[in-house]
Amino acid sequence: MTQFKPLEKKDIDTISSLMADFYAIDHYPFNPEVTQNLFEEFIENKNLGQGWLMLQDNEVAGYLILTFVFSFEYQGMIAFLDELYVLPKAQGKGIGKEAVAFAQAHCKASGIRLIYLEVENHNAPAQQLYQKNGFINHPRKLMQYKL
Repeated sequence: MTQFKPLEKKDIDTISSLMADFYAIDHYPFNPEVTQNLFEEFIENKNLGQGWLMLQDNEVAGYLILTFVFSFEYQGMIAFLDELYVLPKAQGKGIGKEAVAFAQAHCKASGIRLIYLEVENHNAPAQQLYQKNGFINHPRKLMQYKL
């Protein structure tokens, strides 16, 4: 069974290293210094969201991050499942499924009305995981504007 350990400042080096590995999969840019600063801000301000290290047999198996947004359309707080990473050596053990169930239960208990997420088009296993756990493709197109 997976344990979900809330992120603390002492975990920043560990989670930053995991994030670097996760971002390398799809060649996302990664700046360790910026990431460390963002984690300090994120951990200090619970209004931004929550994060957890996922542990199996007291060893880090991955991490999960939910960020929060207020939505008038959904009449309150919604969450964005911003990061879910399971280490390659820990994959295939049901950790992803447990993480999704944990996120859903946590959000429901917190009064959050909706969970959004992004998944890469090429990542069929992740898409299947989310679909098996009740996520559907959103009929709207996600757009962005970078500043």
